[in-house]
Amino acid sequence: MRYNVFTFTQTSKEMDTQIINGMSTLTIHDKRFRSLPPTEMLPRNETLGGYIFVCNNDTMQEDLKRQLFGLPQRYRDSVRAIQPGLPLFLYNYTTHQLHGIFEASSFGGSNIDPTAWEDKKCRGESRFPAQVRIRIRKQCKPLEEDSFRPVLHHYDGPKFRLQLSVPEVLELLDLFTENGSP
Repeated sequence: MRYNVFTFTQTSKEMDTQIINGMSTLTIHDKRFRSLPPTEMLPRNETLGGYIFVCNNDTMQEDLKRQLFGLPQRYRDSVRAIQPGLPLFLYNYTTHQLHGIFEASSFGGSNIDPTAWEDKKCRGESRFPAQVRIRIRKQCKPLEEDSFRPVLHHYDGPKFRLQLSVPEVLELLDLFTENGSP
């Protein structure tokens, strides 16, 4: 389940005062539209080697059926760096498994299919508009979390970066090859 989180830069007392005084300087930051913080991005001096998209049991089938992966709006800039042929992986956070091996069949973009993962509150808008078309490069058994976690760059405890460096991708490809076909 995903939540839209709003943070306020002022206390409720300050907001009340401003509203009573007729001022319209209340600032609301909608996290859906911010870009990624540096801790979640690949360092500028590293080449993008691959990308991990995230799903759950509810969205995984739609991802595969549509041959489309998507992430929330705040990932739009990093997803736009995806070029056809880039290795992609799909992490199911319900099962804690990494699926692969996929590759981009399009450039990453915004709302490639706005009807995918439609937002029930905003008809015609996707909940995951940072999108890329995909194809299966090689069907492999999914990797369990203990096997792939040591390969990934972690920040903020258990969270891992979705952008992958070339060495990370090479290690993941080796793990998938060792794990075999379904």
